[in-house]
Order: sequence, then C-alpha cells, then structure tokens
Amino acid sequence: MPARYPCPLDGVARKWVALAERRTAQAELVTALREAIRVRDQWARIAGLLPEDEAADAAEKPARRVNGR
Repeated sequence: MPARYPCPLDGVARKWVALAERRTAQAELVTALREAIRVRDQWARIAGLLPEDEAADAAEKPARRVNGR
C-alpha cells in the first residue's frame, strides 16, 4: 500500500470516527441494559416477585430512548 499524505481534513475525519465509535458504544450499552432488564424480570417472575401479566407488559414495553435518540 502506498504511503498516504496528510490532508487538511484528516482532523475532521478523525472527529467523525470518534463520534461513530461513541455512538456504537452507546448502542451496545443500551442493548446490554435491555438484556439485563429482561433477565431480571424473568428471574423476578420465577421467584414470584413479578406477576405474569406485569412481566409480559415489561417485555413488550419499548425501552425509553437515550438522549432523545
């Protein structure tokens, strides 16, 4: 691969990459939190701490958006 010459827009491109990485990390965190809540509700239902109908509602309820996204 030939050597790449610096470009005036390299800094801008790096900032966009960093933003994309932060958003990816945030999306992964939200996915992990949703899974943790689902598992918690499942164990609570098994332990008799969460009624069946409430557990079903919790599983179907859409999660709140983070930062308006």
